[in-house]
Amino acid sequence: MTDVKSVNNPLFLREEELRQAIELLFFAYRDFTAGADNILEDYNFGRAHHRVIHFVGRNEGMTVSELLDILRITKQSLNRVLSNLIKRGFVEQRQGEEDRRQRCLYLTEEGRLLEQKVSRAQRELVANAFREAGGEAVAGYRKVLTGLIDETHRDTALNRILKT
Repeated sequence: MTDVKSVNNPLFLREEELRQAIELLFFAYRDFTAGADNILEDYNFGRAHHRVIHFVGRNEGMTVSELLDILRITKQSLNRVLSNLIKRGFVEQRQGEEDRRQRCLYLTEEGRLLEQKVSRAQRELVANAFREAGGEAVAGYRKVLTGLIDETHRDTALNRILKT
């Protein structure tokens, strides 16, 4: 692997180093999603389906409103994907116990199996990269990704991630 230039002072990065970091994100995302995309293709699903299955699986019983807040997409876009997942038996929707107007989301058994299959490939990829990089790099990686989350949403995102 070609080393990306490093700077002794991390507070001053040249434009070229920033461009390299952005390109690394593009390439990493491409390869991170490739295995999942191949699996999803067998179901005629895309990345939007994957995101819904992922977040519903990690937050069983979440409301449609909470999912909209996480994904930051329109109701119309979510409805299209969610309706497909419900119709095909991967997600089920139940009335809220405290507020009957709420629509709470759960993975079905088939949805859980798909989520596990898709996430297994991604977990293995991330685990291998973490092992290769070492503990200090993993901590730095988390700090960088945390820094990329919009500051106004950072605490909410971190609380959601760290709750499990």
